[in-house]
Amino acid sequence: MAANVLGLLVFFWAYFWVLRHPFFQPFEMPLTALDDWIGFSSSAILLYGSLWVYLSLPLALLMRNSELMSFGVAAFAIAALGLVIFVVWPTTIPSANVVWSQHPGTAFLKSIDASGNACPSLHVAFAVFAAGWLHRLLREMGTGQAAKTVNWLWCAAILYSTIATRQHVALDVVAGAALGASVVVANLRWLPAGEVLPKASRLADADRRSDPRRQRHFTNSGIAGTDVPDQ
Repeated sequence: MAANVLGLLVFFWAYFWVLRHPFFQPFEMPLTALDDWIGFSSSAILLYGSLWVYLSLPLALLMRNSELMSFGVAAFAIAALGLVIFVVWPTTIPSANVVWSQHPGTAFLKSIDASGNACPSLHVAFAVFAAGWLHRLLREMGTGQAAKTVNWLWCAAILYSTIATRQHVALDVVAGAALGASVVVANLRWLPAGEVLPKASRLADADRRSDPRRQRHFTNSGIAGTDVPDQ
């Protein structure tokens, strides 16, 4: 966990340094019909900021160092690929027809994170990455379809917020989604089946094995405690 936090701090330092020191003239990303269709929303900043809660959820469910390391390496890959693209091909978004002084929340966001480092949207890439991990974890927890639907709706809401806050344009979102999806698919396919098992399932499994009633039953049946079968 400490390594992930340290990596996040290093990423932010590198991100803002590249943002403020582009090596080439930034390319202005074109607008599409989707950008015109999605109107500006100052309240979307809440969805935009929820990424950091959303991204922490898989980490809260992982226990083994190997899992945390796998998650951290994949997240680093997204950040590194994004930063390389920003260095080689800096991008920005067109000025929005918004009076920012009337929207203090989004104005503050703009003052911190300027319109550069636009494509691919790393905000989107990390949202899709987190969604993929959470889908795998929820499936292994045996949760119902409702939880999985909420997961993807939350991800979609974050994607929407990147356009609604005028931090990105639709093409940035498409590129960011492609980056995040590519990394998480490769990351989860590399893990052996059953390697990712959330805390809740492990604790439930441990409870079943340590249940005194089951231990007495299987002891009387001549089965060792360590051989207690799962139900």
